[in-house]
Amino acid sequence: MSDNLQGKERLDRQIIALRVAKEFQDGDVVNLGIGIPMLASNFIPAGREVVFHSENGVLGFGQVTLPGEGDMDLVNAGGQTVHRQPGMSFFGHDESFAMIRGGHIDISVMGAYQASEKGDLANYMIPERQVGTIGGAMDLAFGAKKLIIAMNHTTKEGAPRIVKKCSYLITAPKCVDLIVTDIAVIEVTDRGLVLKEVAPGWTPEEVQSLTEPKLIVDPDCHDIELM
Repeated sequence: MSDNLQGKERLDRQIIALRVAKEFQDGDVVNLGIGIPMLASNFIPAGREVVFHSENGVLGFGQVTLPGEGDMDLVNAGGQTVHRQPGMSFFGHDESFAMIRGGHIDISVMGAYQASEKGDLANYMIPERQVGTIGGAMDLAFGAKKLIIAMNHTTKEGAPRIVKKCSYLITAPKCVDLIVTDIAVIEVTDRGLVLKEVAPGWTPEEVQSLTEPKLIVDPDCHDIELM
């Protein structure tokens, strides 16, 4: 990473999740992965109905509860307790995955270790560690109508997570639609990666310097909008 970019302010996890939640439309059925994605359930605007689905067998849950609150028998996929909602339902893993494989999930939000310029996703194993679990990621990557990736733009060492070709094991090929990071919002298209928004204080050129593939800068590229 360039020395002059190391001190630049990036969006925190909560703000990334807030930007992701902006993509949810009224009536959407949304599955949230572990980590940053799960925070998005806390940022649904008043009056908008978003139905959250978890592969462990719950549909229609609410926000993550505060520490020490909540029912340990009512958790999301990451084991966090969540609020009960009117109309919430419970079911087995078989029915949960039937919903995913049947194309009933409008949006899936996941984290990633790498995403490629073609929309390939690698998010379940770091080769040097030789540990990881696939969970429902493969099914969700293909079963959901739209896949959003929420992650930091670079590794702790400053290496790009958005790459020309994934060097990590692939979860699923050509499945990513939108990438929201701590410095940018990027759309995956047939033309390539389109830079739509940048974090305040960042330029498209600076985002490009931390991105391996060539970015197509949208003519209307602007600061990330949260409202």
